[in-house]
Amino acid sequence: MFRTALRTLRSHRLRFAMPALAVVLGVAFVTGSLLYGDSVRAAVNRARTNSQPDASVSVTADPAVPHRLDDTLLRRLRALPSAATARGVVEGRSFLVGSDGALVGDLNQAAGVNYVPDRSGKDVRYPLTEGRGPRGATEIAVDRRTAERAGYRVGARVRIVVAGTARDARLVGVFTAHDSRVDSGGTLTAFDTATAQRHFAPAPKGYSAITLTAAEGASDAQLAQRAQKLLPSGLRAVTRADLESGAASTGDADKLTTLLLSFAGVALFVSTFLVANTFTMLSAARAREHALLRAIGATTNYVMRMVLTEATVVGTAASAIGYGLGVGAAHLLGGLFDASGAGNATVPALSAKPLLAAFAVGIGVTVLAAYVPARRAAAVPPVAALRTVQPSTAASLRRRNAIGLITTACGALLIAAAVGEPNLLFGAAPLLLVGLIVLTPLLALGLTGLLRSPLTRLAGVRGKLAVENARRDPRRTAATATTLMVGLAMVTAVTVAVTSVNRFDEREADRSMASDLRITAVDFGEVGEGTAARVARLAGAEAVTPVIPTYFDLADKTPLPVTAVDPAAVERAASLTVREGSLDRLGRGIAVTEEVAAAHDWRLGSRVTGSFTSASGRTPDTRASLPVVAIYDGPEDLTPALVAERTLPRPAGAEDRPSVDSVLVKASPGRTAALQEEIRRALDNPALLVQDRADARAAATARTAPFLNIMYAMLSVTVLIGALGVVNTMGMAVFERVREIGLLRAIGLDRGGVGSVLRLESVTISLFGSALGVVAGTAIGAAAVLGQESVPLVIPWDRTALFFLASAAIGVLASLWPGRQAARIPMLEAIGADTE
Repeated sequence: MFRTALRTLRSHRLRFAMPALAVVLGVAFVTGSLLYGDSVRAAVNRARTNSQPDASVSVTADPAVPHRLDDTLLRRLRALPSAATARGVVEGRSFLVGSDGALVGDLNQAAGVNYVPDRSGKDVRYPLTEGRGPRGATEIAVDRRTAERAGYRVGARVRIVVAGTARDARLVGVFTAHDSRVDSGGTLTAFDTATAQRHFAPAPKGYSAITLTAAEGASDAQLAQRAQKLLPSGLRAVTRADLESGAASTGDADKLTTLLLSFAGVALFVSTFLVANTFTMLSAARAREHALLRAIGATTNYVMRMVLTEATVVGTAASAIGYGLGVGAAHLLGGLFDASGAGNATVPALSAKPLLAAFAVGIGVTVLAAYVPARRAAAVPPVAALRTVQPSTAASLRRRNAIGLITTACGALLIAAAVGEPNLLFGAAPLLLVGLIVLTPLLALGLTGLLRSPLTRLAGVRGKLAVENARRDPRRTAATATTLMVGLAMVTAVTVAVTSVNRFDEREADRSMASDLRITAVDFGEVGEGTAARVARLAGAEAVTPVIPTYFDLADKTPLPVTAVDPAAVERAASLTVREGSLDRLGRGIAVTEEVAAAHDWRLGSRVTGSFTSASGRTPDTRASLPVVAIYDGPEDLTPALVAERTLPRPAGAEDRPSVDSVLVKASPGRTAALQEEIRRALDNPALLVQDRADARAAATARTAPFLNIMYAMLSVTVLIGALGVVNTMGMAVFERVREIGLLRAIGLDRGGVGSVLRLESVTISLFGSALGVVAGTAIGAAAVLGQESVPLVIPWDRTALFFLASAAIGVLASLWPGRQAARIPMLEAIGADTE
């Protein structure tokens, strides 16, 4: 039986090539996802274990209480008999500007650290490879990867961005760092401790943490226990092992792997239709062969096992090839997601779990898809030796149609219900697609029938033949169209959702743009405190105000969102409407919106008593009592209350420093564009964005572009498998219709005419699958959008039209090879051919 299966595979190798390729793609997707996820987890764990090699115990502060990590505590901990050394750690956000003028690396992982040299001038945590450690406020050292990416060498004059302000520094050293931030695509910039404290310390001359190194003979647990006795409340000593076990370092990698595997599952799901369709068509074409086997004594189980053995061999070969491609896919995923901070990791060439998954998935999907065709092949009776195909009975189609109608209706109802309950969409979308898959043969008869008349008028008898060929076997047409439908449904759903979100973001950008120009920071950056003052000195800047959001905790503990601004400029810089009072007195009071005034029964002159909340979330002991000096209306970014910037308490350290959200700039008439360029030149800071209204809209929609591109890249595998399904169906149709093609040639249809019939049939099937996918995807995407408050539903008609054009192109391309094969068949040989 195994030899018979191998002979069958050799004789029909071209027919098995397409389903095998589909399984290869699915297996490669699964393997690549698993290998990439494992490599990221290994890299992060390795970096976490190797980082801070001198840290046995770490002393950290509770964010809710004032920090007391200072030199006094550091000296007390260093004096412990069980401590070999103690180190004060200061860390914060620091960006490096590359030689090309752009920020280097993943901004979320860009960090500034303090360099702590020993007596030899070296830091065990950051071993130098070139130069020396920084010794002053204008010197820095960077990690080796960052230096290479930025294009800098020791001695270069570089630009850094700290606390939202760009400044120049001299690169004096390059070091190696086993740090998860560097492995995740970030950067490490080292300062001397005094400079790092000025930039990042939570309190003057304080530390973010203190680490201890255990002396010889002392365990980490003993050191932590003894250190804890010296610590005031709010501080705790934690061993290295406890920190590593409690660190949530691979959560992002696990989420990414799950996302990738979900797309791989969709690709494999679509592959099953291609595999099943291939074995169904082959079983029909080999009906005589199976009947003859039965006639000479083969049992139904023998025939079924033979077909399943063929599927197993195909699945095994596809799994082996797919695993190899999966290793390459994992490397591609590393290159794709490193820019997002997913992890810079080494992908192993061989890993047990992905290898087992590859063969389990590849063989399992192939055998499962071939099971029903194998049962049909085994059911061919010996007396059917001269019959090549057994048509489906009307009863079986009626049962399938009834099930499909019920399932589709249930899916549609759940889709409608998902508008009010978005979580239902996770079950509604698969149910709707399954219902359409079951119902596709009925839809194939109806929708392709509608094309008979227009195609006949367009292409004459060739158009009619193409439609009738598509309608001849609705099951086959349905199975072929389904491979395209699922992929296009997901592409359309994502497109509808992202387009709608983009429209919402554009509206929000317009609403939040309260001035001619707005200065904001890049993601994970901040606007420097002196930025507004520097811009205000430029010619053409009529009014400039910083926007500093914070909270004012009222006497009843209710937090009131307030925005600190420049009282002298805010009314001119932003679109504010003062209903009562005047903003001229804002420096000594508070302005509130009409809604807030009504809610608290405040009027002009009412006293608002409370405390400002610092940036770290702590509420200082000082209280303030501010009179209401104005009642106004304004944009969302400047509501529901305004205070003067100088009213805010002065910060004790970097952690309590007020965060400037943006700077609003009113330009002189006709000077907006010129002022925008002047601001960019004056600030010379790539971490700050100087935007007009058009820039704000573009920036709002640009956030979703990488996500949409990644979704298209992932789903393109599914669409490719759908295209393979069309190629496979048309190619096998040529082998089945050899005699039919010969008769068409005999009655006057030339080779070009035969090819055009196949092209029209292929395009018909492709457009049919595309129409179902676009309609289903639009419904799913619309339900997802309508379930979100305030997000408008936008149907991207231009991209929808592009999907249909792409489907037509797929149909034309899918028919090229089968068309050439059909045209090469000699007419007399084709006429005399058996129907097999």
